[in-house]
Amino acid sequence: MNGNNPYAGAPGVVDAGRPEESELTPAQVRRLREAVAGIVSRTQTYLPDGYAVGSELSYGSNGPQATVAVHPPVGRPISAGFTPDQDDLDTGLTDDDRDEVARGLAASAAFQVMNAVGDDLTPTAR
Repeated sequence: MNGNNPYAGAPGVVDAGRPEESELTPAQVRRLREAVAGIVSRTQTYLPDGYAVGSELSYGSNGPQATVAVHPPVGRPISAGFTPDQDDLDTGLTDDDRDEVARGLAASAAFQVMNAVGDDLTPTAR
C-alpha cells in the first residue's frame, strides 16, 4: 500500500500521478490558440447556422491538450481532442491538419443530425 500514496518516489522526482514539470512558452501558447481558433472557424464554414462550435485548451497528464466540439441542433455533441507534440508547439499545425479536423467534425455533426432525424421526413416540394 505504501507505493500507492502520493508521497512515494525518490526525492527530487516529480510526485507520483503528476505530469512532468514543463511550462509552455507564451509563443507556444499563442500558436496553439491560433491553431485551435483556426479549426473552430473552418468547422463553422462547413456547417449551416444552428451548430454551436467551441474549443477548450487544458493541461493534462500528457501535456497541453486541445479540444474542439460541435453541438448540432439535434443529436449528440461531437468533439475532437489532440495533444500536440513539441514540433506542433514550435511550428504550429499545418493547414492540411486543420482542414482535416474541421472536415471530420463537420461531417460527424451532420451525421448526428441525420441519425437523430431519421428517414421519416416528408419532402416539402417535389
